Amino acid sequence: MKTIYTIGYEGTDIERFVQTLKAVGIKTLADVRAVALSRKKGFSKNALKTRLEDEGIEYLHFVALGDPKPGREAARAGNHDLFRKIYSKHLSGEIAQASLAKLSKTVTIAPTCLLCFERDPIVCHRSIITQKLISSGFNIFDLYGDSPARYVNFAKKLPRYNSREGAAAA
Repeated sequence: MKTIYTIGYEGTDIERFVQTLKAVGIKTLADVRAVALSRKKGFSKNALKTRLEDEGIEYLHFVALGDPKPGREAARAGNHDLFRKIYSKHLSGEIAQASLAKLSKTVTIAPTCLLCFERDPIVCHRSIITQKLISSGFNIFDLYGDSPARYVNFAKKLPRYNSREGAAAA
């Protein structure tokens, strides 16, 4: 069984974020933001793509898997039930389903991490995406980009991208 990772960049900086991805062995970052712009230095699409490519990590933007504006507004207002309802409806659409199928194929090729802003995956739409991937046979592991040392120090205990490979293979 393969593992897909998720991460939010809230509460971190680009250096710690990249070190976290590298510590876990991520080869592809799947940006699932509807709008890949950020006020945080290094996290807007072009800057992030360039930085990741410099580190040997592929950047892919799955814009169709982003949370639509009404869902983002509901989440910002703390109405998580409405946010989940809006995003679930969006995700059932034809374009989002095609993008989800492309993401499912991508995660079978290399260790992949879904990116959005929120640190806590429970309040982020990436948790809804990962529920769809779990039903396709993937394990999910949520990363936190504020302390890459935790992944370095406990590397042998981390789930591997391919659970049939040992830690040395990752």
